[in-house]
Amino acid sequence: MGLKGKLIASIEMKCGEGLFFDIFHTSTHQVPNISSRNIVHFQIHEGEIVKTGSIVSWKYNEAGQEMYMKHFIEAVDPHKKLIKWKVIEGDLLELYNYCNFTTSCERQWTTWTIEYEKKTEDTPEPLLHLGVILAMTKDIENHLLKK
Repeated sequence: MGLKGKLIASIEMKCGEGLFFDIFHTSTHQVPNISSRNIVHFQIHEGEIVKTGSIVSWKYNEAGQEMYMKHFIEAVDPHKKLIKWKVIEGDLLELYNYCNFTTSCERQWTTWTIEYEKKTEDTPEPLLHLGVILAMTKDIENHLLKK
């Protein structure tokens, strides 16, 4: 049995909750252009936009290596500005039995939560991955502030 964990990080956003949520909900395909140093590619495999039941994949840079993950979108709540992503394939599942992400926006705060279960005690917490997510979030904020 692995060790379960949860990482939570909140970032104050100057661009407003609605704009950041909209990028992930309806314009996710723009993220590789906005944060090209972190996100290499985004693709929707099932569904038209990020909505409950969609399957999407990402290629991203982590510690100088290109990584891959595929997500099943478990929930999207536009009123709460919340998206839940479940990793179903990719590099993270080599280290973790499961890895789930939640992003939510409330007022000026964007919060990312990663819930995971390590396969072994020696497996590190996904801090590098959280760093990629936070860097991408700041890139999106900077992009939105330029508009």
